[in-house]
This record gives sequence, C-alpha cells and structure tokens, in this order.
Amino acid sequence: MSDATTALVEREISYQEERGKPMPSLNHGIVQMNLGAQFLKSRDYRVVSEVTLHLAGKDYTPDLAIFPQRALDLAHDISKVSEPPLTVVEIFSPQQGYQEVMDKVDAYLANGVKSVWIVSPPLATVSIRTSDGHQESFVSGLAKDPATGLTAELSAVFS
Repeated sequence: MSDATTALVEREISYQEERGKPMPSLNHGIVQMNLGAQFLKSRDYRVVSEVTLHLAGKDYTPDLAIFPQRALDLAHDISKVSEPPLTVVEIFSPQQGYQEVMDKVDAYLANGVKSVWIVSPPLATVSIRTSDGHQESFVSGLAKDPATGLTAELSAVFS
C-alpha cells in the first residue's frame, strides 16, 4: 500500500474505533442533514448530531439524538451524555451490517430512549421502533413518530 492509502485506512479504523460505527458516506451525510432539517421544524426539541451517549456503562454514537428543548450553554460542554434522549436516529452506512444496527436499537430502547428511527438510504425507507414495541415503516409521505410526534417528509429526506 502507498503511504496515502495506509494513512486513509488508519484514519478509517480510528473513526470506527472511536465512535463504534463505520465511517459515513456522502449519501449518509446528506440524508442525515436532511432529516435533521426536518426535525428542526419543531421547536419542542433539541436535535444533536453525532453526540456520544453513555448508557448502562457503554458508549453509543447515534447519527442524531433528539432531546427535549434545552438552553444552549456554550461555556459548559459535555463530552458524553448520560441522559437518554427521547429519540435516536441510526442511518445505515454502506459497510454496516443489519445485526449491528439492530443490537444498538435494542440497547437504546432498553435504556430509556422512547423511539429509534432506522434509516436506509438505498431503499429510501424509515422504520420507527418505540419502547412499547410498536414498529412502523415508511417509504413515502410523512413519517410520524408515535412516541414524540416528530415528523419528516420523506421526499425531503431522500432528495
């Protein structure tokens, strides 16, 4: 391998090790920002990207975490949040396996998260699972979270 290739592989491994998830792709990033923009329409919630959650002694870094609205305190930052968010979003990356994502979904729901949005960019689908066992999938129109009332217009998310 060339030095540039070796450096790239080392950076990707570091990213995966640090966050416990594969490096995102271009489509992943676009869908993540589009979905975050949809969530920002609600003033009831604080939408956070790539924050590390420390739940039940383990670290998780979902693509998006949604908390009740809170003031922004720029003087005091938090590296790892131990309070479970209301909702988390996991977006499949090209290298990510189904079981890996579903294990995280189970962990979130077992540790106080009310709903998890599972997003598949290649299939342009969103599935929402809630802590009470409800699951619903959306392929078009308005996806609505039964636990929080959050909505997202899928044509805007996947464009």
